Amino acid sequence: MRATIALPFLCLAIAGCGERPDDPRGVDRDEVLVQIVASGRADTRPDEARFSAGVETIAATAAAASAGNNEVMNRVAAALTRLGVKDDDVQTRQITLQRITYGANRGRFQANNVVEVRMRDIARAGQAISATTEAGANVLSGPNMTISDPEAANRSAYAQAYKSARARADAYAKAAGLEVSRVLAIRDAGTGHDPIPYYGAATDAVAQSVAPESAPMRPGMTTSEVRVRVDFALKPD
Repeated sequence: MRATIALPFLCLAIAGCGERPDDPRGVDRDEVLVQIVASGRADTRPDEARFSAGVETIAATAAAASAGNNEVMNRVAAALTRLGVKDDDVQTRQITLQRITYGANRGRFQANNVVEVRMRDIARAGQAISATTEAGANVLSGPNMTISDPEAANRSAYAQAYKSARARADAYAKAAGLEVSRVLAIRDAGTGHDPIPYYGAATDAVAQSVAPESAPMRPGMTTSEVRVRVDFALKPD
């Protein structure tokens, strides 16, 4: 009687031992997981130019240095406005006022004001740089060519990255006598960019204000790189 009652429980225990839990990675019992990280690149022509323009002023007093600096910076701003540069495209990046403690100007005061200018029309960037120097700007850096919508520029790179990952998965599957059965996950693995150097204002001496001729801007091409991680399930061919 006891043996008859215990037998169903024994059968259930054996059946339970034979069950295989689901793989947390998402693959089925007859599948193999392959995880691939691939990259894609896209070349895009920049559609914006950014440059920094500023004024460095040295005077006998802090008030005089500040007032002289403000006067010239107002002329620089007016020159940009006449070119059609909007207020939203001019951003203050640095304002300093300090007493000089070394060199020939020791005991005098130095004022600096630097703005970053965003030119949405690259063809006019050279004209804008020339206009700021004519207005009195004596601290310049750039231009840096940029892309206004980097996400749109990277779309073809994303597609290329996935195609590269799929091609690699197919190659692994073929070598192992398998085939790609499905895609388990697609993850964005980030982008790669070369750093853009920024050259700040000079601190040792006042640069001479020179108004160069408006130079033509050559935007060239900007290469962006993206990476993607894709999990593929492989099964017997």
